[in-house]
Amino acid sequence: MLEVGIETLLLLMVAGFAAGFIDAVAGGGGLITVPVLLIAGAGPVTALATNKIQGLFGAATAALSYARGGHVDLRAQWRSAVIAFFASIAGALLVTVLPVELIRYALPVLLIAIAVFFATKKGLGDADRARRMPPVLFAATMVPLCAAYDGLLGPGAGSFYMLAFVSLAGYGVLKATAHTKMLNFASNAGALAAFAVVATPWWVTGLAMGLAQIAGARVGAGLAQKQGAKIIKPLLVLTTVVLAVKLIWDLV
Repeated sequence: MLEVGIETLLLLMVAGFAAGFIDAVAGGGGLITVPVLLIAGAGPVTALATNKIQGLFGAATAALSYARGGHVDLRAQWRSAVIAFFASIAGALLVTVLPVELIRYALPVLLIAIAVFFATKKGLGDADRARRMPPVLFAATMVPLCAAYDGLLGPGAGSFYMLAFVSLAGYGVLKATAHTKMLNFASNAGALAAFAVVATPWWVTGLAMGLAQIAGARVGAGLAQKQGAKIIKPLLVLTTVVLAVKLIWDLV
């Protein structure tokens, strides 16, 4: 049974396509889909839960696209994905324990710092650089931290994954983008598992938007693989700054 009218559903699917494109390149597609879901009449928790449903399709499509292009080995990421899944659930369950409001105030500052890093860091392209953290330690620390945040709040999780891969794992921008998608998928799945218990997602709407996400993600991942850092960096900086501004707007 449809939760919204046909015309509204079509508009939501257009939003899903745009979000899939942006997510596949730089992350931040929730900037489009969550507000549109709210406008369509979903409550805040329902909008977040529905956003996780449709986001799964985009993340999975982008991950497969980058894997086909040889930029990531998904089989080598399965352990990190499992960690991300359960860490995301833990983050969602910690919402009543951690100082969420304090985190919301600090988040815009962190996002702007990430934008400044990617905009001004010299030599930041598609070539790998020196690794500062062993893969095992990265999977044990950075992956659960980013995934737990995705379950706790969510906005900017892709930016945090990107920052970790570039600054600590030493990956080039394109390779880092490719490696975030499987983890984004896993942490989205974990958050959805938690939301499904405490919320009422719009399942039909989320699945329909997910189909549009598939198309958008394929286009976005294809463009990113052709252009690399030339398109990823500017879009990452733009979406991160816009997200920071939106969060500040919501706080005032």
